[in-house]
Amino acid sequence: MRMIACFAALLLSVPLAGQEKKVQVKQVPPSVTNPTSGADMYKAYCASCHGLKGKGDGPAVPALKVKPPDLTMLAKANGGAFPSMKVYNSIEGDSMMPAHGSKDMPVWGDVFRSMSRDEGTRRMRLHNLTKFLEGMQAK
Repeated sequence: MRMIACFAALLLSVPLAGQEKKVQVKQVPPSVTNPTSGADMYKAYCASCHGLKGKGDGPAVPALKVKPPDLTMLAKANGGAFPSMKVYNSIEGDSMMPAHGSKDMPVWGDVFRSMSRDEGTRRMRLHNLTKFLEGMQAK
């Protein structure tokens, strides 16, 4: 499994009349956030694709093959119950997510592992980010 220790920041150019919008992807190292703050991790790692409010409208969307889901509707789509383990596993990279690439290329599990060798800290990150997403659910 490849260690992914960087993520993309997008630079969008303004198209001229009659031209397609061009998207340029620049690789930058991930910032290290406080593992106890789901909000800080969400802003640093998720908002570029999922948007600040979790609606799937982040600035990186034009560069993705598949539009990110509306994270505020996860519980509703699961019969009203937030799917904690599914979300946790998706963040970690254990689930196949078309926008995130194949299982050989998990996004955050390996990134969190690269930030700290401590397994407890990695799990804390995954748990707190999952809990933050649970708190974003539409009422």
